Amino acid sequence: MAYTITDECTKCGDCVDECPVECISEGDAKMVIDADECVDCGSCAEVCPVGAPVEAD
Repeated sequence: MAYTITDECTKCGDCVDECPVECISEGDAKMVIDADECVDCGSCAEVCPVGAPVEAD
């Protein structure tokens, strides 16, 4: 199951640097995870200062 980024995202970019498969990019209002590329490692969630990355339902 891939991760997704909630509206809590502040676009700080910490998750981009941490992602081992480079599946996170900057969207209009928040960072965005490409679900097809995400390997569900949780690295983005571990470094996010606001807890925006969460496991998708």
